[in-house]
Amino acid sequence: MTPSRQRGIFTQGFIVQSVGLLIAVVGVWLLYSEYIRPQAAEVEINRRIMEQQGRDDASDGQRNFVIILKDYEQQTCLTLMVWASILLSVKLWQVSREHNILGREFVHLEVGQRILPDAALDHSKEVQSSVESDRRLAARLLPAFVISALQRFHSTHSIQDSAAAVQERSQLAADELDSDLSLVRYIAWAIPSVGFIGTVRGIGDALAQADEALEGDLSGVTNSLGLAFNSTLIALVLSIILMFVMHLLQARQEHLIQDLQEYCRTRIIDAMKVPAREDADATFI
Repeated sequence: MTPSRQRGIFTQGFIVQSVGLLIAVVGVWLLYSEYIRPQAAEVEINRRIMEQQGRDDASDGQRNFVIILKDYEQQTCLTLMVWASILLSVKLWQVSREHNILGREFVHLEVGQRILPDAALDHSKEVQSSVESDRRLAARLLPAFVISALQRFHSTHSIQDSAAAVQERSQLAADELDSDLSLVRYIAWAIPSVGFIGTVRGIGDALAQADEALEGDLSGVTNSLGLAFNSTLIALVLSIILMFVMHLLQARQEHLIQDLQEYCRTRIIDAMKVPAREDADATFI
């Protein structure tokens, strides 16, 4: 979330995406290797023992959550979900940082003091100096909005043009925020796709074991169909959760842009004044 789009490969966004992917892959792999698959194997052994004993509750093991999650398609979906969650968490944190500086006064004015075109550049330099002295402000949107409005007012001596500069900056920031979510949108599309791959693989395996089913051994067909339906179930549930969180983030980003515009209007644009002589000259022209 920067006033201007960073160029190159090793940008902050690329590093966050790469580190997030590494954390997701390693974390989910450890979860599966240390807990889910060992537990699933234990549940499967217990189920077979109960089947040999003729117990009626032998099929309950198939509904255990570790059995539902144990296949590679579910592992892939969960990895993608964790990766997307990391990216969304970072973006939510960035939005919160932007909101935290909305109470800061970048242009210090006395009571009743107005911003004149000739003084707008000095105010702009004052804001720029504040940004350079505080590295936490270097990548924030609000200082860029304020500087853009002041510089436009100084160059055009027009309050309307200054307001237009804020609007242009708002549109640019909104477009950048929206494009930053492109990877998350891809992940939201990829998760159900991976689930459908598991469905196809499971149904294919079930059909390949049709001969065994005709001979009375239904275990292979049951396990394959379990993969087919479990992978789709997990993928759709994760996709619904991810889309909900993404829409919450988009709503917060839209509110942020509106708050930035309101800040510039009430504290910068409304404080501007064109001298009466310039107003008269503009009317004459």
